[in-house]
Amino acid sequence: MTGMTEASYRKLFDLTGRTALVTGACGILGRRFAAGLAEFGADLALVDLEAEPAAAVAAEISRRHGVKALGVACDVADPDAVRRMSETVESRLGSVRILMNNAATKGRDLDAFFAPIERYDLKTWRDIMAVNLDGMFLVAQTLGGRMAENGGGSIIQTASIYGLMAPDQRIYAGSEYNGRPINTPAVYSASKAGVIGLTRHLATAWAERGVRVNTLTPGGVSSGQNSEFSRRYSARVPLGRMAEADDMVGAAIFLASDASRYMTGQNIIVDGGLSAW
Repeated sequence: MTGMTEASYRKLFDLTGRTALVTGACGILGRRFAAGLAEFGADLALVDLEAEPAAAVAAEISRRHGVKALGVACDVADPDAVRRMSETVESRLGSVRILMNNAATKGRDLDAFFAPIERYDLKTWRDIMAVNLDGMFLVAQTLGGRMAENGGGSIIQTASIYGLMAPDQRIYAGSEYNGRPINTPAVYSASKAGVIGLTRHLATAWAERGVRVNTLTPGGVSSGQNSEFSRRYSARVPLGRMAEADDMVGAAIFLASDASRYMTGQNIIVDGGLSAW
């Protein structure tokens, strides 16, 4: 682009007139991603397991930002549900141009999710993978395929710093999440590593058809951990603290917008420098 003015550069971040879909929209990060996309002008489809919470978040975002927002229930691990969800969204809001592929789960049984490696149940492993990786693929397959047919779009897939590096087991001594002892299970690390690999594959598969696919990898986000966990984790981070959910939004807007139009297959790591040690 030649002869660009400063105002033109600002317009690269403008999402007005585009429809964005956020999975896991009622979660800690999903709500912030949705609000950020709306603030930059995108109409929104907010997808989560339950219809009522998704509709409530959609109503609040629409009221606050003056954009169209639709709450939709969907189990992303169910191919038929994903197909129905995509059809509903496109009939109400038009073609999806931005996909924030963000849904993930700990499952319904936290004791099983946090179980030691030696006793980890294969059913629990498969239940987590069904959402964290299979669901990521199913949503990208359906909506990314439509983007490719319709001239392009941007897909951002949420991974985790523990898809890149192993958790430091020492930080979990005396650590709790919402009052219970925690760890990072192998299934979580494996599923998030899979997301990064999936991103690279999809990016090269769809590049010629105008679909960009990138990963956003958060470091540890403050979300109910006790002070001991926060202290131990923060001591491992060059910037000296855990992330806040809002710390991820700027990177998401960048990847969703034309400001990143020459980026695909990349992994943006927002971890306070943890992975730089």
